[in-house]
Amino acid sequence: MLNVGIYGFGSIGRLIARVVLERGHDIVGVIDIDPSLVGRDAGEILGLGERLGVRVSRDVVDLKGSDVVLHATGSYLDRVYDQILAVVDLGSDIVSTCETLAYPYYRYPVIARLIDERARARNVAVLGTGINPGFLLDTLVITISASTPLVRSIRAIRSLDAARRREPFRRKIGVGEDPGVVEAKLRSGELTGHVGYAESVMLVAEALGVNPSRVLEHQEPVVAESDVESSGVIVRRGLNKGIRGYGVAYVGDREIIRVELHAYVGAPEYEEVVVEGVDYTLRWRSNGTPGDMGTAAVVVSVAERIQDYGPGLLTMVDLIPFRLKLKP
Repeated sequence: MLNVGIYGFGSIGRLIARVVLERGHDIVGVIDIDPSLVGRDAGEILGLGERLGVRVSRDVVDLKGSDVVLHATGSYLDRVYDQILAVVDLGSDIVSTCETLAYPYYRYPVIARLIDERARARNVAVLGTGINPGFLLDTLVITISASTPLVRSIRAIRSLDAARRREPFRRKIGVGEDPGVVEAKLRSGELTGHVGYAESVMLVAEALGVNPSRVLEHQEPVVAESDVESSGVIVRRGLNKGIRGYGVAYVGDREIIRVELHAYVGAPEYEEVVVEGVDYTLRWRSNGTPGDMGTAAVVVSVAERIQDYGPGLLTMVDLIPFRLKLKP
């Protein structure tokens, strides 16, 4: 049983807390900045029908005594860097849903080095993970590809119906807006869309033991060609129903890794991995994974074993035994 701290008590943080309790661990501290939450009992907020005896606080020191802190506040490491270090300085391991922490060396090499140094000095582990990036388009892909002796190329797709996801997710992909406006907002960063294409690509590349010569990312709105309805969400013809995006890694001019996300109202629900090998091609396909609960499950599963992997800044590739070989 672990003593767990929760840093960020929004919708994902609350799901994580529920999984923590369901799996028999104790919550010893909860941090959030929302004034409507601060001072309230965490059990009351979760609707458990009983108090946990843990009040939501603004002060990170109230996480002291946690074996591991589960962090869910933001997508970009440069914006949550201080939060990560504050937990490290408490002497607690930390598992975060921050997408760019899944492979921080790509966007933030200096910050990554500083986190690694501080974590080693405090003898704690830091890791970013979730359902995507962290599992579906990288860890799962690596695991499936491990049964291929020599890999020529890998392609992975996640397709999901945005109507079946939370309203905040639909907002961040611009559902129902003018497609031109969405495209401009994606370029400016006003809308994030999906964060983590490159991180997933780089995790797979690390397992392949290659340093890509180029990594490309792109995402764009998906225009409704007719009125679309799914799960009570209606998008009128000509408006944006979601996004389609990809991340690609090249060695020279050769595409070796491609990950794609199709997230729009009415999209089919599935994940697919295609591994082209020298001797054969593998194709694996699912019927879709609930993203929010999947994120909570992955985060808690990793937290239960994080102490086994030693101190420092880790990635999911450090946790799994499989390594791949690219056909030259």
